Amino acid sequence: MTLSYPRRQKQLQSLVQKLGLPAQAPVQWQLLDLALTHPTISAQANYEQLEFVGDAVVRLVAAEVLWETYPDCPVGEFAAIRSVLVSDRILAQLAAEYGLELYLLVAGSASTDKAGQETRLADAFEAVLGALYLSTHTLKLVRPWLDPHFKQLAAQIRSDPARLNYKAALQEWTQAHFKVLPEYRVQEISQPRDSLERFAAEVWLQDRQLGQGTGRSIKAAEQAAAQVAFLAISDAQKNGE
Repeated sequence: MTLSYPRRQKQLQSLVQKLGLPAQAPVQWQLLDLALTHPTISAQANYEQLEFVGDAVVRLVAAEVLWETYPDCPVGEFAAIRSVLVSDRILAQLAAEYGLELYLLVAGSASTDKAGQETRLADAFEAVLGALYLSTHTLKLVRPWLDPHFKQLAAQIRSDPARLNYKAALQEWTQAHFKVLPEYRVQEISQPRDSLERFAAEVWLQDRQLGQGTGRSIKAAEQAAAQVAFLAISDAQKNGE
């Protein structure tokens, strides 16, 4: 069934083609339209429920890809890799690759909220997965185009000792060597309006600063600081310091 708005129908068909799905794919267009409708457009008819479904879908796809690609991988490593694959950061990156922002209906200040862009894109991406899943109640409209991304990302994560989650990796290292957690000190920084770097973070261990970084959010700034610290520690260990 098509939408009553031809222009919107063409927009959504364009997105489906970007995903590499056939023109005659059994997509329920009303669901896909809803998946790309931000709560600022409608308090009732928006993507929130589809996002809830999509959250389960993306976790299932990630689990199946890992199961099929790395059958001998320990469960703990499965969980660690999947946690990165389904993170807002990765989902927002995938959403950006397909230009999801161009199709997302957003109103008011949310449309220019750069700080919330990552969460907004990740939520919409999950909602799209939910809509595609509910169109057939199978993964046949999801896995053909999502699998290659997850396989590539999983390979990168497995080759990275920090699994792209430097906060978690640094925490494991400090607990193993010092039995304590690193401390993060974050403050908001003054930047030009068009800058996305809103916070600065430092990571400390036993009165010693290990690294510092900036980011659009507190979490991003902490992750940046942890990355600097972890890579410095890794280099030091390689050099026998």
